[in-house]
Amino acid sequence: MDPTYPNGTTIFVCQDPHSYNHQRDIWHLGNPLNSPSSLLFLQISLIALVSQGIDICLKPLGQSSLVSQILGGMLFGPSGLGREKVITSTLFPVRGALVFETVASFGLMFFFFIMSVKMDPATLVKTEKEAIVIGFSVFSFTLAIPTGISFLLKKYVSMDKGLANSITLIAFSQALTVFTCIQVLLNELKILNTDTGRLALNSALFADVIGFAMTLVMFSITQNKSGSILSLAFIILSVVALFLVIACVMRPIILWFLKRSAGRPVDQVYMIWIFIFLLLGGFFSEIVGQHFLMGPIILGLIVPEGPPIGTALLSRLETLCLGFLYPMYLAVCGLETNIYQISFRSMWIVSIIVLVSCIAKIGAVMLPGYYFNIPMKDCCVMGIILNARGIAELCMYNVWKSSKILTEKEFTLMVVSILVINAILAPLLRYIYDPSQQYQSVKRCSIQHSKQESELRVMVCILNNENIPTIINILEASYASSESTVAAVALILIELLGRARPLLVAHQHHDTLRSVSCSSAQIHNALMQYAQQNDEYASVYSFTSMSNYDTMHDDVCRISLEMGANILIMPFHKRWEIDGSVEVISRSIQIMNIRILERAPCSVGILIDRGVLSGFPSLLAARIKYNVAVLFIGGVDDAEALAYTIRMARHASVNVTIIRFLLFGEENSKDRKRDSDLIDEYKYFNAANQRFSMVDQVVRDGIEMSTNIRRLVEHFDLLIVGKEHPESILLQGHEQWSECKELGVIGDMLASQDFVTKASVLVVQQQRIKGRHVKHIVAPMTNQRDHMVHNVPTYVAP
Repeated sequence: MDPTYPNGTTIFVCQDPHSYNHQRDIWHLGNPLNSPSSLLFLQISLIALVSQGIDICLKPLGQSSLVSQILGGMLFGPSGLGREKVITSTLFPVRGALVFETVASFGLMFFFFIMSVKMDPATLVKTEKEAIVIGFSVFSFTLAIPTGISFLLKKYVSMDKGLANSITLIAFSQALTVFTCIQVLLNELKILNTDTGRLALNSALFADVIGFAMTLVMFSITQNKSGSILSLAFIILSVVALFLVIACVMRPIILWFLKRSAGRPVDQVYMIWIFIFLLLGGFFSEIVGQHFLMGPIILGLIVPEGPPIGTALLSRLETLCLGFLYPMYLAVCGLETNIYQISFRSMWIVSIIVLVSCIAKIGAVMLPGYYFNIPMKDCCVMGIILNARGIAELCMYNVWKSSKILTEKEFTLMVVSILVINAILAPLLRYIYDPSQQYQSVKRCSIQHSKQESELRVMVCILNNENIPTIINILEASYASSESTVAAVALILIELLGRARPLLVAHQHHDTLRSVSCSSAQIHNALMQYAQQNDEYASVYSFTSMSNYDTMHDDVCRISLEMGANILIMPFHKRWEIDGSVEVISRSIQIMNIRILERAPCSVGILIDRGVLSGFPSLLAARIKYNVAVLFIGGVDDAEALAYTIRMARHASVNVTIIRFLLFGEENSKDRKRDSDLIDEYKYFNAANQRFSMVDQVVRDGIEMSTNIRRLVEHFDLLIVGKEHPESILLQGHEQWSECKELGVIGDMLASQDFVTKASVLVVQQQRIKGRHVKHIVAPMTNQRDHMVHNVPTYVAP
């Protein structure tokens, strides 16, 4: 290490290579910290523990992990405990700094490589016009305004010589909007799938291309020590040669690896070769005079994203890099930060530059946003998002510091500015931007409150092909006819693997969604077959969401709102195998379902699919009887389940049975009277329907009700039940055994592995408006001949 003192003297620290003998443990009265490896392990452990502790403390305040990791490094640096010579000499001595920084640099190289693997350069061609204009506007305004301010400050304000030499570069650095930093922030805030998050990410991607090109030119100029045009030309040509070597030599070899895999998991040997290419890319970058990160970034961009290679790389590197090596580099930046060097004058000068650039960025989003009719609140949120800073800027400031472009004081100022900006942005965004608000509808979109002649819009979310038969049967049973057509909205859910940007794909031309090709043609074709079988009475709209399950609920709620769905059917997070065993697909699906139940702008059904056990054929292929039952206990969710089931009773191949459970001794309660009026209304309008039947079960407690359910369910192919019910003795004792709260008490019992049945189950929750049940009034039975209180579907004889 070569710390430079104010008088310009550089001290080189020499170490005795024979000082590390094999007898350095405590059992030989040695000091284990004299070993570079032991010292490194202790440093990493301490910083990781402290950073995680700070992160736990700051999470309730809405802070991002970047803040806690930089603070973790600063705590042990000269800004904190590092001021004590005993701690510095013991835990972070000069002789251990080189090893620690080298390991952190390797982590930085692997981090940028996997982040580049997630990116698809081809998507730049498909970037929306709005994102291109916003990206260009942000870069231009943030480059011009702060740079102009820096010239004025340099001319009219007295400042340190170091700051005067670097203030223009500091202003230029504010123009950079790095895609990686934006993506990390959006992931932490769980808003990557929102319209605002997508547009901000696409804008950052386009601005990043311009910024990367400008940085490359600037780095080449700074490396041109002689100042001649010929030397600069050689530097630029060497960069082109590096790109050609990676694109024309390494990429064909990687594609050959991909061809040899032929759909199988990528062989370990191929993965090792890719890692060798990664190290060679960094080596060649240093040879041609560029930063060692350039090669790994270019290599990551040319590696095919997604499965099999992109996914395999991420499965091996993502946890190691994001959870271990990436925080190490942030800690190194904190260790090298000394806030006691900052002078007040330098601080307010840099603060002006940073503040002006933040305001300019927000204004640069609002100008094109006004032209494209984007709400000003969304533009403001996007502008705040694009002000995020991260590891890319820290890396650039480290390079400038090592090149003597920045002094220790200016470097500290920039690290602190990044820390302060991120400390403000994350909680501010959590406070002012709630993506769930856009899905809160004040319009009734439930089945029960839909008009008789209106189109029924059923949205189904599909995980894989195994769900298709049961989904098709439910859609077919929904009864598309000339009196009431059916619109099936299908959203195919694909977990985002090996990609950075989530995709929402439309399989037909749509006003608001881009129409692009997708690999989900088989599911789409099955749905189109359903539409063809029902002639002009059924229509299909299919989409694909490729995203993380943590944020996929935004896509689901967005499509259901835009398509005006009456009911949204979600898959359960467990899958039944042919032998009766149950496999948990992903706990993330369960969390997604819970979030959708809280935010959905329509009614929601969770489908427990046991179709593989029953082997029931499709209603499209064979017009056999499909037996459906609704378990009615009471409440608005049961009313919604009943309304959906009654609609199915109009289908010529569907037998519907209402199984109502009545508590003995509560014949005169208000709740029972209200439910009786509703059921009597449905019975009246289906009096001539031979496929409609009603069964009353009078029970004394929950055990008797459970016994009756187990006895009756074997006669049906589909059970429909409400999620929540009014408080009752019938439900007491079941709550403590409930495993899946999103299904309610009865739904959880029916979905239990101990509940032996081949019937699929649909657990229904009626639409909530601002978290509350939809209120409705039940009129007396005397008026039912003249007025249908609940828009009951009238039975039409076949």
